Amino acid sequence: MSMIERKLGPGGLRVSALGLGCMGMSEFYGPSQMDDAESIRVIHRYLDAGGNFLDTADMYGVGRNEELVGRALAGRRDRAVLATKFGNVRGPNGEFLGVRGDARYVRECCEASLSRLKVDVIDLYYQHRVDPKVPIEETVGAMGDLVKAGKVRYLGLSEAAPDTIRRAAAIHPISALQTEYSLWSRDPEQRILATVRSLGIGFVAYSPLGRGFLAGQIKTIDDLPADDYRRNSPRFQGENFQKNLDLVREVESLARAKGCTPSQLALAWVMGQGDDIVPIPGTKRARFLDENLGALAVRLSPEEMRQIDAVLPPGVTAGERYPSQSMQAVNR
Repeated sequence: MSMIERKLGPGGLRVSALGLGCMGMSEFYGPSQMDDAESIRVIHRYLDAGGNFLDTADMYGVGRNEELVGRALAGRRDRAVLATKFGNVRGPNGEFLGVRGDARYVRECCEASLSRLKVDVIDLYYQHRVDPKVPIEETVGAMGDLVKAGKVRYLGLSEAAPDTIRRAAAIHPISALQTEYSLWSRDPEQRILATVRSLGIGFVAYSPLGRGFLAGQIKTIDDLPADDYRRNSPRFQGENFQKNLDLVREVESLARAKGCTPSQLALAWVMGQGDDIVPIPGTKRARFLDENLGALAVRLSPEEMRQIDAVLPPGVTAGERYPSQSMQAVNR
């Protein structure tokens, strides 16, 4: 298949219409089952299929994910648009220590990421979470200095609120906002999408498969490894799990009618919300990568989009998308 490209933001950044999220290769989704060799094969397979948009962050695996991506890109750097993030602070044992956005931390994180990734420049550099103690003008100003220094090409924000996005864009062009968006996380439709579109900013949708739930592979909580962080997610717990499983069955029915898999339907729906939106599904298995790439061939008609909207309207998902403490760090 030929890979479609989409434009992110006002500065000319072009990326594959379907990115590859690398987080789960190093942490969170069953860390005991990590396989670096297989993950590198997945990255290579994605690049060989014509994809170019790789997403990582300094906090994933406490730096290990960036190192993994760096190894995968050895000899292939020119084929990738490389995105990474800073802002979530973690200790040496993986403990979460809050969020930082001060100028000194921005500079330190960029140098550390460049070293782990073994590259000279980061294509898209995001602030992973907004630091409420530091004016966004200071953070983005420091990020802009990295662009001037040739260490970063484009800037992005993640989980930022509309006012924060506008203030940031007044300091330096912002190419992308990354926020969770899927059939079961439609919050951005309320204000975020209108804000970024008014500013010409692209939208990168993370967890477009609802952390794997929309793929239809998870039938009981026991399908998740014991060390999988999704066990702590409200949407995977108690009555919420069953209610959300019922929604997945609706997705499966719609997918059967369309002649595609549930994952492909869910990804096609996200891409169908506008050509300024790029989903970045994550996987650490080649067969799931191939399935996801198949979504590029799925076209949903206006009637099919209406049918999907009727059975999965905004707000239908049971439970918050993060535990309460983590929810405090989003959309701010």
